[in-house]
Amino acid sequence: MIIDSHVHLKHGDAKGTEYSAETIIKTMRAVGIDKSVVFAISTTTKHSIEMAQEAVGKFPDRLIPYVNVDPSYAKVILEEIDEAVSKFGFRGMKVHLGYGVPAEEVMNPFLHLASERGVPCLIDCVGRYDVVECMAENFSEAKIIVAHLGKYLCKDEILIDRFINMAEVHNNIFLDVSGVVIPEKITEAVHRVGSNRVIFGTDGPHEAPDTMGFARAELDKIRTLNLNPNDEAMVLGGAIAELIRI
Repeated sequence: MIIDSHVHLKHGDAKGTEYSAETIIKTMRAVGIDKSVVFAISTTTKHSIEMAQEAVGKFPDRLIPYVNVDPSYAKVILEEIDEAVSKFGFRGMKVHLGYGVPAEEVMNPFLHLASERGVPCLIDCVGRYDVVECMAENFSEAKIIVAHLGKYLCKDEILIDRFINMAEVHNNIFLDVSGVVIPEKITEAVHRVGSNRVIFGTDGPHEAPDTMGFARAELDKIRTLNLNPNDEAMVLGGAIAELIRI
């Protein structure tokens, strides 16, 4: 089973680009993706829940919801996030540490909730290695997925190595490989950390060249690594399936 663990109903680009559930499913069917984790960012937590519920309601066997976390409003949204996870069946949380998000201690109640509820927290940390390391140390029960091997479209191999090193030390760190432009670092992560903690995602949909071409290129990026079949299967779906228990 191939699972895309990083799909946007709403992106964080300047236009706040949105994609319908129908577009996501059409893309999945065209390239052979069985299930996708979907979420909306750059919006309120409440709206992200509504968008994900609408999408998953249309395709409950194909789409898996995450809830967006806006740490700027911790006291206001904590109950909303808990309800999404414990009542509505959301399987994880998505956090973006860009956009001027406050210091890492603001994340503490969300990581505590993720630990209690047993759901992963997918974090785009925009290269903030020290912040993620503190989270991993202070919340050893929290399952933290580091998006993009640390930083989107990163060409700094030293920075990427720091995140792989961190995952070697902390077994609660998982590595999302969407948006990785140095494919050999994915292979290195598999060999050093284990394929059960390296997770495929497209960070789509995107229109370059089109949504199907973009997703296919991300799949091909994994398939051309020449991993052994068991490792490839884990990266392309097994690891995230185990993590979110599907």
